[in-house]
Amino acid sequence: MNNNTEKTAVIVLGSNMGNRLEMLRLAIRWLERGGFKVTAKSLVWETAPWGITNQPRFLNMCVMVSSGLEPLELLASLKEIERLLGRKESVKWGPRVIDIDIIIVEDKIIDQPDLKIPHPYMQDRAFVLAPLAEIAPWIVHPRLKKTVKELLQALPEEKMDWIIRI
Repeated sequence: MNNNTEKTAVIVLGSNMGNRLEMLRLAIRWLERGGFKVTAKSLVWETAPWGITNQPRFLNMCVMVSSGLEPLELLASLKEIERLLGRKESVKWGPRVIDIDIIIVEDKIIDQPDLKIPHPYMQDRAFVLAPLAEIAPWIVHPRLKKTVKELLQALPEEKMDWIIRI
């Protein structure tokens, strides 16, 4: 239910098929058209795939948005944007034209079958932490009680040597 109380959320955008940069731009445009106020955008980073590694490299970025949507409504809205941009269901961690994931919503902890906030892998993913550290290094992971900057600094060096800011 939309209760008109603005909430701040961080989402990560990713694409490794087609015109990757244009997909990120279109996703931001659709967010704005969908009533989200984009309050911060990271630079774009090129990253090696995570999970299934035999696929093209991704372009990723983090975006901070505010909206009156509750987290499940936010998820539904982001899934609709993915669909509008041509995302098809495929294998988990496989190639995709666009991927939009909720990373964190303020200090909320949500553990539902279709939605886990904070994102359960955020602390392991340089492609989330590096761009997020650009725009909001002070955000505290509500479960781990560490800032984004601290989580990024804790990543092993081998997780960082394949990430390139473009």
